[in-house]
Amino acid sequence: MPNRLANETSPYLLQHADNPVDWWPWSPEAFAEARERGVPVLLSVGYSSCHWCHVMAHESFEDDPTAAYMNEHFVNIKVDREERPDVDAVYMEAVQAATGQGGWPMTVFLTADAEPFYFGTYFPPEPRHGMPSFLQVLEGVRAAWVGRPEEVAEVAQKIVRDLAGRQLDYGKAGTPGPEELAQALLGLTREYDAVRGGFGGAPKFPPSMVLEFLLRHHARTGSEGALQMAADTCEAMARGGIYDQLGGGFARYSVDREWVVPHFEKMLYDNALLCRVYAHLWRATGSELARRVALETADFMVRELRTAQGGFASALDADSEDPLTGEHVEGAYYAWTPARLREVLGEDDGALAAGYFGVTEEGTFEHGTSVLQLPQDGPAVDAERIAGIRERLLAARAERPAPGRDDKVVAAWNGLAIAALAECGAYFDRPDLVERATEAADLLVRVHFDAAAGRAPRLSRTSKDGRVGANAGVLEDYGDVAEGFLALAAVTGEGVWLEFAGFLLDLVLDRFAAEDGSLYDTAHDAEQLIRRPQDPTDTAAPSGWTAAAGALLSYAAHTGSQAHRTAAERALGVVQALGPRVPRFIGHGLSVAEALLDGPREVAVVGHPEDPARAALHRAALLGTAPGAVVAVGLPQPAEGGEGEFPLLAERTLVRDLPAAYVCRHFVCARPTTDPVELAEQLGAVRP
Repeated sequence: MPNRLANETSPYLLQHADNPVDWWPWSPEAFAEARERGVPVLLSVGYSSCHWCHVMAHESFEDDPTAAYMNEHFVNIKVDREERPDVDAVYMEAVQAATGQGGWPMTVFLTADAEPFYFGTYFPPEPRHGMPSFLQVLEGVRAAWVGRPEEVAEVAQKIVRDLAGRQLDYGKAGTPGPEELAQALLGLTREYDAVRGGFGGAPKFPPSMVLEFLLRHHARTGSEGALQMAADTCEAMARGGIYDQLGGGFARYSVDREWVVPHFEKMLYDNALLCRVYAHLWRATGSELARRVALETADFMVRELRTAQGGFASALDADSEDPLTGEHVEGAYYAWTPARLREVLGEDDGALAAGYFGVTEEGTFEHGTSVLQLPQDGPAVDAERIAGIRERLLAARAERPAPGRDDKVVAAWNGLAIAALAECGAYFDRPDLVERATEAADLLVRVHFDAAAGRAPRLSRTSKDGRVGANAGVLEDYGDVAEGFLALAAVTGEGVWLEFAGFLLDLVLDRFAAEDGSLYDTAHDAEQLIRRPQDPTDTAAPSGWTAAAGALLSYAAHTGSQAHRTAAERALGVVQALGPRVPRFIGHGLSVAEALLDGPREVAVVGHPEDPARAALHRAALLGTAPGAVVAVGLPQPAEGGEGEFPLLAERTLVRDLPAAYVCRHFVCARPTTDPVELAEQLGAVRP
């Protein structure tokens, strides 16, 4: 019989609706139940494409005796971390502070006042590798709760006090300057894997935000080392198993240092960020590989993640059914053997594909299977023949049971996708991608934004099947959606997207900003947790703090708003403090700081829409590498304009009756130009 999760919209929660565990969603009623029964709360946090979340669910939450013990002695709450990043952040901070590590599934035991007193992640059904079994953990927590209640209460209160004492204080830090960004580059150089690309060891994650910083740093300073690290890492990832060599798109991370074996889940945020990085790498270098990967990743998002309502789903699972064994295992959809290649392609093409994609008899993955790669020493082959092989393999793979899809639309991640698709569409003459970006933006405005009379306007975090979720947006939603709208405005010339971005950013200033200029992850009027989350460091996606700072800076450049500029500068104090120390974990903030140092430059392009000369100038403006440059395009002013015009276009006129571009920076404007080549030079690198 379904439990209390049956009426939720989260695909992750719905996966647990038929568990014998009497799950509650996160709610005041659940804690009231714990208080009334005098039992602790078991909080389990995960997400739908999390492999080990599925494993623990199958081993423990679907086990009747384990579920019976949980139901008798605990109130059990299940949380989708993607719906409630605030709840996840608060308790993950406690887990990491207590154990030195974290991850999902996250298992936390709480008092009825939501105070944590015992933590863990995955627990096996039997003792294993020094870990107690899940039932042993349950029994131990139960024994402590009943036999040592004063000790449990003291531990819980101490943890809450310690968390409160970890409050960030970056209000006095100044804006980052060239010295801090040079120190950040030096720190990255020390951690760079010069042999395999990327940073650090296994597991190795795609460093999307750091790559963007490296590209912007090269554009501002001419640093060849920064560009080389970015280009080599992008090539290593694109050749590795972390990249889907048939269908495009990137997996969550590589379990090894060489990018060979991925953790196979595919997340929208990874692919949106990487799509944009590869597009920007192409813009900087003309790399054909970067162009191909950017477009294939964009096409993957549209083909496999786009929902019927025009938004983009959160993720594809790592696991699927192996068509040969019938087992539900990780990577079954993507792995190949030489024999399977021959079955699909025949002997000759099968042998060629095995050599080209690095498929061996021994296998590079599990059970003699291999993940497709593009080895540097692969055979030189005819491109048309390989294209045919790819097409046939992709068609054969489509016959396999597909990984599950988490269909919920997360506002922040759709903002990232909007920016990536809009820019790819503009760079590569793919108006269909711009259309998909616009449709996703329309969905966010129609479904996720609530400005009803009588209550404060807000952005909702999620929707599914066109039905908005109950959870309020957090800072990353406002920052990333505003970023997406600003990118869409630059590409389409539709000023309404600039207006929507401004509305969201006004809400950031009103509801998320502290007096010292720092930013909170939740709004002033959000649900009060044991601590108000505030994290400026990047995780898998830009932190809300620096995402909002970037959007504030761009909006200020568009409009001349000193309030938004000042807010961005104050928020970037955290980059001055953390950039030189932990550059890998504040890459987006470093990217925004590069834009701040460069201006950012303000570009106005005027002319009539049907004039190809205006289109050429607009394209040159979008392809400029100046970090964070903002672009407005429209009719000349004064002229009959209409609503939704950009402030940057005010008093911009044609030059000798020709479309013209105006570039300004730090309150100084260059000579207006009608020449796309001259415009490109004005938007190139600034040398000291």
